[in-house]
Amino acid sequence: MKAALSVIALVLLALILPFFLPSGGPDKANMEQNLPWQISVDEQGRSQVFGLTLGSSTLADVRQHLGQELEVAIIAAPDEVGSLEGYYAQLPLGFILGRLILTLEQDPDKINAMRERALKAEHMESTTKKITLHPEDLARAEQTPVQAISLIPSVNLDEATLIQRFGQPAEKIQLSETLTHYLYPAKGLDIVLDTKGKELLQYVQPREFESRIRAPLLARQKEAAPAK
Repeated sequence: MKAALSVIALVLLALILPFFLPSGGPDKANMEQNLPWQISVDEQGRSQVFGLTLGSSTLADVRQHLGQELEVAIIAAPDEVGSLEGYYAQLPLGFILGRLILTLEQDPDKINAMRERALKAEHMESTTKKITLHPEDLARAEQTPVQAISLIPSVNLDEATLIQRFGQPAEKIQLSETLTHYLYPAKGLDIVLDTKGKELLQYVQPREFESRIRAPLLARQKEAAPAK
């Protein structure tokens, strides 16, 4: 029993330490690439992360840079057209392991047409559907630019770790006692810290940050506020 507990403790330590310790070690060259806090913005105001440029890099670029294990489908909640997404169930990004979701640029009419040609639809969590594309639509999706990226890291984070790795946020928006958003508009980054669930990192182009991230959050915050 003691041996088993020791193994579990070592595994957990190996997952958590990279977020707290300074970078380094014998595999530094490979382990320090594509890390979540390595974000840059080009001259056109497009953010670059994980070796991809939002609004420019296509799904084919993603496969080439991050691996062929990428799955592609339309993800749709009830009464919604849905969004065209690519995702890795588990992907190493430097020394970080997590689930990566890529939202592609899309037109609602095109998504509807893809749904009509889809091979099958299956339920995921709750009533959300995962819709498998027709091969011809899958080929078209490969040339579609990535609009946004979401990362769910495998380890739980805290505020001290976030500030250490990403710096002080420009703004914090608290939606509940357990859910807080840390906003980095200049980088196009929103970090969702959930004390009772998994954390989420959302990357968009800085020029779209207000409309895609901040404004909807403020609206949700207003709705959640108790009536006076």
